[in-house]
Amino acid sequence: MLTDRYGLPLSTTSSAARDAYVEGCEAKLTMYPGAIEAFDRAIAADPGFALAHAARAHALLERGDAPAERAAMATAKSLVAGLSAREASHIAFFDLLVAGEAEAALTALYPHLDNWPRDAVVLATTAFTNGLIGSSGRAGQKRMLLQLLDRLAPTYGDDWWFIAHHGMALSENGQRAAARPKIERSRAQNPKNPWVAHALAHLCYEEGDPDAARAFLPAWLTTYPRDGALYSHLNWHLALAHLEAGEVMAAWGLLRETFSPDTHSGPPRGKVTDAVSFLWRWELAGHPRDPDAWREMHDSATTAFPHAGLAFSDMHIALAQVVAGDDLGLEARVGDITELARKGRYPSGPLVPAVARAFAAFERQDFAATIAALEPIVGELERIGGSRAQLDLAEFTLLQAYVNAHRLDDAHRMLSLRGRGSSRPPIAGLAAAH
Repeated sequence: MLTDRYGLPLSTTSSAARDAYVEGCEAKLTMYPGAIEAFDRAIAADPGFALAHAARAHALLERGDAPAERAAMATAKSLVAGLSAREASHIAFFDLLVAGEAEAALTALYPHLDNWPRDAVVLATTAFTNGLIGSSGRAGQKRMLLQLLDRLAPTYGDDWWFIAHHGMALSENGQRAAARPKIERSRAQNPKNPWVAHALAHLCYEEGDPDAARAFLPAWLTTYPRDGALYSHLNWHLALAHLEAGEVMAAWGLLRETFSPDTHSGPPRGKVTDAVSFLWRWELAGHPRDPDAWREMHDSATTAFPHAGLAFSDMHIALAQVVAGDDLGLEARVGDITELARKGRYPSGPLVPAVARAFAAFERQDFAATIAALEPIVGELERIGGSRAQLDLAEFTLLQAYVNAHRLDDAHRMLSLRGRGSSRPPIAGLAAAH
């Protein structure tokens, strides 16, 4: 019987279909271009190959092509009869995910991985920071992801794809000493894996070592295709390192060249979050606002996401609306969030509206109100989703509010409690807190 890369049997008798499917899964797992095209070749070789249709559906979901993803998933479901229990469960899981039933998909993920822990295509939907667990709105979700990967580690052994994610999860949980050997081992096995570059960029950030990121990322990025889904996000990491190191024009150039809305290589939400986050951090570091860049971001974000849905994206879109003075749009988004939360479909509840209020207060220079909005929730921010580095968007706003409100003791206390990153993050006036 034909099997995938992880030794799981596949319900196709076509070697060409299997080879194309494995190629597509490799591209999908590593965020290289070509996954959909490989799944197309698998389907051409065996139109009845259900898993290829499901994988194609999920790849289309990541691209934001809703009609095509639904059609591909419908085809996969029509081919379930006669499949193995593993493949039927796999299809059922992706059916929930493609349908937008994230909570149900997360519930289904655990028993599936209990039975078939080496189904990496399923695991990949939650193995990264903004995956199913990371977008679940749960308290302690970073610990939940690490616990899952700890449990699966004996099954995967020294697999380079797995240990890159495991190392990243350890880093996100403050276990940097344990993270580094895994990340370096993964890098040695497959230096072209963008997930290991991503994990190393985060580790540099967590260790407060922007120079290490600036030494590593520029050369690494020359090995990765410009249309790879992580290309722009990794340039965002490099821009943050330049900003922290004081190389501000290099940072700004990367925004324009690699992760503005019209140059971004990643999925739709990445086109919003990376640029918005950088523009706000640029200002928190004391640099002048670019109104045209913010206008572009507002228009792009609200066009792509006219209604609330995912907390991590909504936090960034709310910030763009605040800067643009789009009070009605912001009010409508907060109303959407409130209604979704009432229906039990917005698991982070009131956190994004609270952060939005803080951004609005900061914009009108009401730093006491900014602090009042953020202080009670700063310990819960992980429920919004995103990495610790990404959530610094809100933490740095609180730090800057402390500085602007002349509450330097509070700024110093907050820095001492962070337990990670530079003791001198790029916040204007923060040096006075030392």
